[in-house]
Amino acid sequence: MIDTHIHADARSGEDLEMMYLSGIDSAITCSYYPYKIPDEIVLLNHLNRILEFDTKRAKEYGLDLKVALGIHPTNSNINPKTIFENLYRWIETDKIVAIGEIGLEDLTDNEIDIFKKQLDIADETDSKVIIHTPRKNKREVLKVILDILPQHLNENQAVIDHINPQVVGDVINTDCMLGLTVQPQKMDRFEAISILDEYGFDRFLLNSDMSNKPSNPLSVPETVRELTRQSYEKNEIRKVAGNNAEKFFKI
Repeated sequence: MIDTHIHADARSGEDLEMMYLSGIDSAITCSYYPYKIPDEIVLLNHLNRILEFDTKRAKEYGLDLKVALGIHPTNSNINPKTIFENLYRWIETDKIVAIGEIGLEDLTDNEIDIFKKQLDIADETDSKVIIHTPRKNKREVLKVILDILPQHLNENQAVIDHINPQVVGDVINTDCMLGLTVQPQKMDRFEAISILDEYGFDRFLLNSDMSNKPSNPLSVPETVRELTRQSYEKNEIRKVAGNNAEKFFKI
């Protein structure tokens, strides 16, 4: 199994071990610094910590940790030039599987400018992106994301994440992959399964978004086991358990 969106830097080794023992072989950890950042050097140090330290820490517990790096909209108050320069280097040396998570939160000018530039970098380097959608004003912000995205990047290079039953209809006709986040205060596994039941399994990825917020490290295997209990076809379950992620991220 693959958990396609976590924040390993915010969690203990015990959580990583629990994921591995539950059947998760690999996870993608994304960049997100939950505190106010005074400058870009602090963020750069944090991103390097994810890349160099958290991957080794996860490996000690058996978990193959892939990395997505970028500027989360929460961190858009910085001068982004240094991070952009490093993104090119990380992509060129195959250090990351995607630019992420990026996106919009409050629709500020800085957020939008940084989001557009990261999409341009993805287009220039033929990279994948993981796009955050917020808890609040999700439909309003998603509408702006869907307007900006195709002007800068092919939709088939993007995951739009944290999709829920309220907005899935807004994105299902795009060419994007869609992330289903099974996390307390966002969506439970039964809501995720209702989406899969209605729209099929081909376009979706499963993740826990395990972070500093209330999280369940086992939400992906619990959802997979519930699909099995409800007698969905095994080949369909395999798609969201990991096959879709392997094909999309080429991992």
